[in-house]
Amino acid sequence: MARPAVVYGQLGTTLDAGRGPKRWERWRPTVGLCAQPDWQVHRLELLVPPRYRDVAAQVVADVQQISPETVVRQHTLDLDDPWDFESVYGALADFFAGCTFDPEREDTYVHITTGTHVSQISLFLLAESRRVPARLIQTGTGPDPVRGLLRIIDLDLSRYDRIAKHFAHERVLATSFLKDGIATRNAAFNALIERIEHVAVRSPDPVLLLGPTGAGKSRLAERMYALLRARRLVEGAFVALNCATVRGDGASSALFGHVKGAFTGAVSERAGLLRSGHGGVVFLDELDALGLDEQAMLLRALEEHRFLPVGSDREVDSKFRLIAGSNADLAAEAAAGRFREDLLARIDTWTFRLPALADRREDIAPNLDFEVARFADAAGRRVTMNHEARARFLLFAEDPSTPWSRNFRDLGAAVRRMGTLADGGRITTREVDEEVARLRSHWGAGAPDADAAVLAEVRGPGAEPLDPFEAVQLAYVVRTCRAHPTLAAAGRALFAVSRARRTSTNDGDRLRKYLAGYGLDFAAVTGRPRV
Repeated sequence: MARPAVVYGQLGTTLDAGRGPKRWERWRPTVGLCAQPDWQVHRLELLVPPRYRDVAAQVVADVQQISPETVVRQHTLDLDDPWDFESVYGALADFFAGCTFDPEREDTYVHITTGTHVSQISLFLLAESRRVPARLIQTGTGPDPVRGLLRIIDLDLSRYDRIAKHFAHERVLATSFLKDGIATRNAAFNALIERIEHVAVRSPDPVLLLGPTGAGKSRLAERMYALLRARRLVEGAFVALNCATVRGDGASSALFGHVKGAFTGAVSERAGLLRSGHGGVVFLDELDALGLDEQAMLLRALEEHRFLPVGSDREVDSKFRLIAGSNADLAAEAAAGRFREDLLARIDTWTFRLPALADRREDIAPNLDFEVARFADAAGRRVTMNHEARARFLLFAEDPSTPWSRNFRDLGAAVRRMGTLADGGRITTREVDEEVARLRSHWGAGAPDADAAVLAEVRGPGAEPLDPFEAVQLAYVVRTCRAHPTLAAAGRALFAVSRARRTSTNDGDRLRKYLAGYGLDFAAVTGRPRV
């Protein structure tokens, strides 16, 4: 047995109007709604403007004639301006807030055919947000001049395969956009970016990006802005400031602007970043470097969208989205009195911690390819990396002992150096070896300790000491073995250059003999079972 259907709808002051016998010769939405042969309205909750009670009386009488089982209840709804979205939505929301719904016993519907476009949109939003637990009804003209046509719209979009697929595809494109199209493989990072995309397009609240220097906070902030701009969620500019680069009056002026003569050197008026970012996105990196006074002014600008430029007695308005970045522990800074607790509470609604490059080693390969392509684009010429060079660089880059202390800044700089030195735009093992040596030296010769740990692991305690040269070479060979699935693949990576000068090769056998000289084999150094 079908459950009772309860329909909320507005009186159509024009479409529902009609007197005399000819009114039955044309379609009237509210009457047609109740004239369906296979679908019965048990109760009609009719919202009526005060000036149209006579129209409502005729409609109610006609509904009773065509569907005597339908109970009609009238509600006066006075809209000051039926085309003002704020007042219409507010009036409808207030009305429904006083209604009682019984989803266990009744099916509720909202008729959106009648009323102004503003009220139709408002009804849709109330139903879509589930403030009104209802499905939508759309009616229209049809073969029968009285009944017309009726269509029920279910807003549970997950039930519609094509819509669900569209949303899923849109989310994939958005997260790829935030990652610059880089096919990252780290599951935790991919989940983080998906969550950031979800929040960015749904919430105007500040976003706080934490993570070590060079983890990609600035680039991600730029991509977030580009995504918001593409979705038409912001119209203003993207403005950015590294707060560590300004102090005192300079910080206040950079953020809030100043008037002419506000301080020595203020020879003209300055708008400031917050005003320049009106309607757009303001990215403040190293936010913890701001002084406490500037933090207090920023908090007021976030909460009230108003602030005083330096030297001015007249406030200015600016409404912007804030993305903040820091590599500090802001909670610890606040506990120490160096960062305002109230500002932290305001910007801590959405906090995301970007991992260091060393914690995403499986993402180094796609990021290496991206950096090479980006360098080539910036240089305006073709730049590539041959297979052996790429394998050798990744062997070093993905090794657990490689620190990547400055994260993507080190990776990007390494690619720029190799690309600049590469003859004919082709990076070879020569450029890779030079760059690896440079990075090891730059990071402070921590490699010998790491090499010693690797060798101690595979050779065991009490093994005969090796000369430093031998130790470095053997440790490199062990890492190469661990980076490749088979003995042959590791041999090809190790002997790529000398292979080209020999008429017959067996790189796997050559590597086997080398390891045997130290009492080792491929299974022992990789931990894989012998086959």
